Amino acid sequence: MDSYRGVRTALIVGAGMAGLTAAIALARDGWQVEVAEAAPTRAAAGWGLCLTGPSLRALDELGLADTCLAEGYGMSTITHVYVDGEPAGETQLPRLIGAGRPAAAGIARPVLHRILYEEAERCGVVIRHQVTAAAVEQDQEGELVRVRLSDGTVRQVALLVGADGVKSSVRGLLGFETSLDYHGLMIWRALVPRPPWASGIHQFAGKADTAGIVPISDSQAYVFLTENGAERSALPDAELAPRMRRLLESFSGRVQEMRSLVSASESVVRRPMLTTFLEGGWNRGNGVVIGDAAHAPAPHMASGAALAIEDGLVLARELGRHGSVGAGLQAFVDRRTQRCRTLVETSVAIVGLEQAQQYREMYPLVDSCHRLMAEPV
Repeated sequence: MDSYRGVRTALIVGAGMAGLTAAIALARDGWQVEVAEAAPTRAAAGWGLCLTGPSLRALDELGLADTCLAEGYGMSTITHVYVDGEPAGETQLPRLIGAGRPAAAGIARPVLHRILYEEAERCGVVIRHQVTAAAVEQDQEGELVRVRLSDGTVRQVALLVGADGVKSSVRGLLGFETSLDYHGLMIWRALVPRPPWASGIHQFAGKADTAGIVPISDSQAYVFLTENGAERSALPDAELAPRMRRLLESFSGRVQEMRSLVSASESVVRRPMLTTFLEGGWNRGNGVVIGDAAHAPAPHMASGAALAIEDGLVLARELGRHGSVGAGLQAFVDRRTQRCRTLVETSVAIVGLEQAQQYREMYPLVDSCHRLMAEPV
């Protein structure tokens, strides 16, 4: 049943940015797509993210960039400030979807998730919640992969895509092993009203940590903080806002205005910064892992979303160019490996410079990496 040359069937595990983008692109190319998502509802966690130029370029190819710009906040610069409050210059983000449109967009994560989710459903994608992959077996002919789901049902499909994040279970089911590296950084984000001056990304160097703000709509922004030298641990929700305010005390200038906004925020999250890069290929048989399951960079380049969205689009394009799933998957991995490796490694290098407070070396590296990411996929 269901061979690649007949009915093209795909099971995607994970309804995040990578999974939903892949689902949309595959469905538009004629695939029958089902998405299995472990979360109980379609609501996405998290407050906000940045869609850099490569993200918008890929979304524009899917016809979704203008919707994201309309519901997010368009911007084109990153303003850097040294520890002493001295301006450190601006990074002009590359405009990849036309000179008359913004270079990037801040957007609430639930808003982006809704846009992708609704488009996937319009394309005929079936999305099931509270279910994930429990076992994977490649058939002897190599045309199908058999997947047993956590609810006991079985799928036989031409393509299995693991888009289930940095702690991917599909990665292990396909037989891949990789380390998740913690770099002594806890990442904080707080949803706040957007100050009028925050018309782009602002990043402030501190004596120990780094803070900043990203607008995600005309009325909202999120404050971010990288807590250096932090033990990897969990805190009760009631302690999050007070702890974040204390960490922001050592900053001066506009960060104190941001700190006052955090004081009133009831939406604060704190997560460990984990990075990974899966060496030796991301595909096995008719299965592949994409997005954070294959390559998770540090957030300092704001480009994790770009890699995830690009992955979904490029995966569909390569499968469409080749006569077998195996050949399409290999072409996808060959096309994506070096770009994703470079971003992960550069993001980790930026983390090291930040921890050493070598900001004069860090900011040019950020600028050059954005230019590199602007190159064609």
